[in-house]
Amino acid sequence: MYKSIYVPLDNSKHSDRAADLAVALGKKLKPKLIGSHVYAAQMHEYRFKQMEYSLPEKYLEEDELKKQRRIHDSLITLGLKLISESYLEKMKKQCEAEGLDFEARMMDGKHYVELVKDLRASDCDLVILGAVGLGKGKDSQIGAVCERVAHDIERDVWIVKDLQKSKTESDTILVGIDGSPESFGALKQAFGLAKLFDKKVECVAVFDPHLHYSVFNGLVGILTKKAEKVFNFEEQNQLHEEIIDDGLAQIYQSHLNIADSMAAEEKVEITTTLLAGKAYQKILDHVRETKPWLLVLGHVGVHRLQGETNLGSNTENLLRLSPCDVMLTTGLTIPKIEVKAAETLKWTEEAQKRMGRVPDVVKAVASTAIARLALEKGHTVVTNDLVDEAMYRYMPKRAGEATLKLAQALAYDQICDQPVSVCRGCGVAASEPDPVMCGVCGGADFEVITAEVIEAIAEAEGGVKEEETYDGRKLKWSVEALRAVDGIEDEEQRQRVQAHIEKNARGKKTRIITLGFCRNTIEEETGKPLVLPKTAALEAREKVAANEAANEAVTKPQEPIVATDPNGVELRSPYAWEEKAIARILRVPAGFMRDRTQGYVEDLAAEREVENIDMALVKAGLDVGRRKMEEMMGTADTPAQDKKEETGEESCPFKAQRDVQEEAAATEEAPKKLKMMNEVGLMSAMEDLRKN
Repeated sequence: MYKSIYVPLDNSKHSDRAADLAVALGKKLKPKLIGSHVYAAQMHEYRFKQMEYSLPEKYLEEDELKKQRRIHDSLITLGLKLISESYLEKMKKQCEAEGLDFEARMMDGKHYVELVKDLRASDCDLVILGAVGLGKGKDSQIGAVCERVAHDIERDVWIVKDLQKSKTESDTILVGIDGSPESFGALKQAFGLAKLFDKKVECVAVFDPHLHYSVFNGLVGILTKKAEKVFNFEEQNQLHEEIIDDGLAQIYQSHLNIADSMAAEEKVEITTTLLAGKAYQKILDHVRETKPWLLVLGHVGVHRLQGETNLGSNTENLLRLSPCDVMLTTGLTIPKIEVKAAETLKWTEEAQKRMGRVPDVVKAVASTAIARLALEKGHTVVTNDLVDEAMYRYMPKRAGEATLKLAQALAYDQICDQPVSVCRGCGVAASEPDPVMCGVCGGADFEVITAEVIEAIAEAEGGVKEEETYDGRKLKWSVEALRAVDGIEDEEQRQRVQAHIEKNARGKKTRIITLGFCRNTIEEETGKPLVLPKTAALEAREKVAANEAANEAVTKPQEPIVATDPNGVELRSPYAWEEKAIARILRVPAGFMRDRTQGYVEDLAAEREVENIDMALVKAGLDVGRRKMEEMMGTADTPAQDKKEETGEESCPFKAQRDVQEEAAATEEAPKKLKMMNEVGLMSAMEDLRKN
């Protein structure tokens, strides 16, 4: 794996740990180990000459000054060499104790200049050095020597940052994957290290669905009318939201699938993580959360320019900010064509039929040739014209006639009035109402969000206000969601957060932006928990509610237990309930909804002066509850309600909820549907509504 390991030493804690790591690798790989130190005798001589004028008068005579210069030169040169030898002696003894080959090197000059010069002249293939040295300050993230060596040397570089490694050692090596040969090269090195040190490997890939929206948002008010017409905001947004954003997620998921295949070949345990957002920030957040043993990255990534050798921007940011050790690799690994093609290429029906006519004995060769051409050209779909081009290139005697290029227009109407299924794994909304498998990550666990649920939550959050986006579209926000965004003090940060939230809302096709929908985005961007400033009205309502609860707790007598539901929630009542009435009331979700419904039923019992509650009384109480809820939600006497009275068709926000409840006795699927609706927050929304 590595035949020669180079370690710059300066007697700092970071360089001591670099030496320890080099020896640990040496015990497993038996490479040549090189320890080096650069001393600055020339710099000290220059400084001494600068300060000669400040010497006492007796030292400023010519003969005395010459004498002092000779003494200083001799002491400085000899002294610094002795210091360097002592720095190197420590690592030398470590190597001797383990029977490892060690070479000590000392150089005079500017530290990073001499190190880079020596490294370029040597045959070492790994450099291990501390992120900071003896000159570090309290806010130091990375020293000048480390930064310049990492930039200027085309070698694998292991930067030591974590001095607590022995105390909190993780069992995971984290690798950033972006589909470039450099990132797969980093993965290959991670596999080798995982085998040597008995570690697991986690691959993380990040795609950014927010960038184009933020850019477009910034163009509003800048473009001329002619430019707006040419650019066509609406079509550009549709292109990104319906094709490119989902496509990006699929592309980066395919990189992780390829990493899975490579790991299977290497027999290394691996996990994969797909994240959405700014690449370096999301990886940094993941590092802080999971605390890996080592972060491995390519020097550059997929967006490198031809011949570019400097560090990529994401790599440079992570080198500076990551709290764990960082390894920068230079190797290139190109996955096997059949592996890459299996994960990243799809064939049109026409192209598949054509391949079906190819004789079996040459089908594998032909498929590989076509896949190679598709990957070379950056295509992800193999079409008939691509097959023609491959045939012409690889079998010119059988060249087919030129065909028209295939252009596929993918667009679908936004789902506004139907339930939307959102994958719990990657957060991407499905294009079909009842998906079986996510087209991005392959997951089968979906969260179904209905229009009624969103409207109920929004009303509980102070009502709904309509806001216009930069491209003229209308989005509805709950009042509390708007307050949360407006509470961000920094204007630029506030605009960026709002753009991200709008982008997410449009991507997930949500009708109304609620506080819960935007909480994560706000907290990720600001780096602190979201706390809404309380309005005077809200504080007054909370105070009244607290007083009422306290009075009720004191004055209300303990009522007998009538029944207990499967979750252990007790039904207490001063009335006698029939069995069917109990079964019906227990189908109402526990908490506010059940308590309020029970209250309506018992109010009717008191009004009718009866002591026993039967099924008819429960149904009457449910009807009262529905009417109250419609009034609370502002749906009573609306055109939709008028439509119900005219046609018998109901459209109240809780129709789906009631349908599920009434269906519960007749089908096994109803409880599952009810649980699903509870999960998206309807019950918590109603509880908030009661409090406010």
